Amino acid sequence: MEKRKLGQSSLELFPLALGTNVFGWTIDEPSSFELLDAFTGEGFSFIDTADVYSRWGEGNKGGESETIIGNWLRKSGKRKDVIIATKVGSDMGQGKIDLTKEYIIRAAEDSLRRLQTDTIDLYQTHFDDNTTPVEETLAAYDQLIREGKVRYIGASNLTPGRLKDSLKATKEKGLPRYESFQPEYNLYSRDSFEGELQQLCIRENLGVITYFSLAAGFLTGKYRGEADLHKSKRGHGMDKYFTPRGFRILDALDQVAARHSVTPATVALAWLIAQPGVTAPISSATSLKQLNTLTEAAKLQLDKESLQQLTDASAY
Repeated sequence: MEKRKLGQSSLELFPLALGTNVFGWTIDEPSSFELLDAFTGEGFSFIDTADVYSRWGEGNKGGESETIIGNWLRKSGKRKDVIIATKVGSDMGQGKIDLTKEYIIRAAEDSLRRLQTDTIDLYQTHFDDNTTPVEETLAAYDQLIREGKVRYIGASNLTPGRLKDSLKATKEKGLPRYESFQPEYNLYSRDSFEGELQQLCIRENLGVITYFSLAAGFLTGKYRGEADLHKSKRGHGMDKYFTPRGFRILDALDQVAARHSVTPATVALAWLIAQPGVTAPISSATSLKQLNTLTEAAKLQLDKESLQQLTDASAY
């Protein structure tokens, strides 16, 4: 494995990020600690969370994932060994997406408290608030960076236009620069990122960390028919992938996985790692067995034939 630089920042990581939206939702704190220990024990460092994780869980109010990570940081003493990335802007009870300066400053303090750290390595715009000028949002980040509470900033789910506006404001007004972009991107969902956004990220040297990298679990091969929909809490929405194209992708994953003696999930992530502009895919696990399939992807270098087979099978 070789480390990759995130955009123009000083952050370097092996090409895999641990998603923690399952912390405090489908797995409890002890299980989360076990996964964090194993992930960092393999030399990986990038831990991705958000203030809103996992507000949707029964009895949750948001902040559960950050709280668990903060407790682990205190217990493990590994703060200097990891990159903590969290997000801001989602509805945390205020009833709307909010990227105003006042809200971001307040939300950052809440995240810092839950994470039990003085600094967030990568603070990311989660969803766009198109009622707030990009200059105001970036000004909030500027204050946090100047105060030493944030090192770098990133964005997720912005349109190409709003991302361009943000980068323009950075250049023209001396505001902080988004160093990363977090899009939904995987073998099944390619069209929203490939094209203008991908080229923009490459041209501007933005690190790309993909979410839904395994299409919520579909690309693991776990869900292949109606009888499989009960296998997890995510299973109820999996039937949207049950299309001729979806099954064509699974068939290609099976074939490539057999050739390399790995799992389909490992192959799906390895394909992402090989795509132009991608720094690292984000993926979550609920067991050590699942985590192993993820970490193997960072060590697997697919041959050109396998990459092309997957690209062709997932073509629209």
